[in-house]
Amino acid sequence: MKTISFLAAAVMFAFSMTAGAAVDADAATRALKDNGCTKCHSVDKTKKGPAFKKIAADMKGKADAEAKLSTFLSTGPKVKMDDGNQEEHKAVKDPGVVKNLVQFILAQ
Repeated sequence: MKTISFLAAAVMFAFSMTAGAAVDADAATRALKDNGCTKCHSVDKTKKGPAFKKIAADMKGKADAEAKLSTFLSTGPKVKMDDGNQEEHKAVKDPGVVKNLVQFILAQ
């Protein structure tokens, strides 16, 4: 599923941040709502898209996880759903928001 790949890339991007970079969970939660992410995703439950915890687990230990997840979140590729349908994944345009979202997702 392309959604998982994109989210996984965002997650890995977050883990590659410097140790001093802290996740702003409140800002990430607002950005997830503002960008419609919570329509299809949640932290711990599979909805239309995978849970952020699953994405983080799938990306754990992968050197390119942050970069892939960052690219996925910022480009808005089409994603294939479990039922075979495809839909546009919304792109997040602000690089700072993308970076924080990646860190948030990978920290789950």
